[in-house]
Amino acid sequence: MTDDPGVTGLRATLRSNPAGHWLSTPSPQIAEQLALTDADFVVIDTEHAPTDTESVEACVRAVDAANAQSGVNRSEGDAGDTAPVVRVAWNDHVRIKRALDTGAAGVMAPQVNTPAEAEAFVAAARYPPEGHRGVAGVRASAYGRDLDEYYERAHDRVGTIAQIETEAAVANAGDIAAVDGLDALLVGPADLSADLGVFGEYDSEPFLTAVEEVLAASEVPVGTLATSPAEIDHWASVGYDYQIVGVDAGYVAAGATAALERYADAEEN
Repeated sequence: MTDDPGVTGLRATLRSNPAGHWLSTPSPQIAEQLALTDADFVVIDTEHAPTDTESVEACVRAVDAANAQSGVNRSEGDAGDTAPVVRVAWNDHVRIKRALDTGAAGVMAPQVNTPAEAEAFVAAARYPPEGHRGVAGVRASAYGRDLDEYYERAHDRVGTIAQIETEAAVANAGDIAAVDGLDALLVGPADLSADLGVFGEYDSEPFLTAVEEVLAASEVPVGTLATSPAEIDHWASVGYDYQIVGVDAGYVAAGATAALERYADAEEN
């Protein structure tokens, strides 16, 4: 992983062993609360969540509000800010440009299986002549007020994360990671284990071998998603460069269950 002094924003954050949260509910209130934990990023999911573009923009705005409460100005790249990242529903240029237009710091695309798909992903996130993202006076550019500056800085700041979720993607991981402008890979443990025929068996030889191949082949950071404290420890031992340390729905369920169990124990005593 080479350092580039011109890279800022999420692109730089991904190179510094960050940790973030996953937002599965289209709630700006929860997005803001997650950002107030000083996480490095919050991933707003639109693939497996009922989150439309309007909700994405509300959640991005909520993360920005949390940064403002913490005295952070993300547009200036201050240290300690939380970056809103959108996981688009598919590697589709229309979905990608609409996500970035909301002011998101970066995008994550599922099921990127080949270098050609990775190139298309990066191109959708880049303005011409490097890509084909449409230029418009949207929220990302303060509705056109900062369009020139945003256009000039976007390629240095806007991060791109490709998900490795199939056996084919594992085989192509090195070439995918080598695509110019791609900032990170994220191994989707559930989908990858399912594709390998060992769903949920994260200690199985086929799964761990596949992960090791991705880590060894990639010259960009490789991360994953943890859904429990035990998984955080497990993934750290595997050697990932960054983690999504939990999901909002999981946090709520764990807290609610723990509270009820605590009450039951108190009643017994």
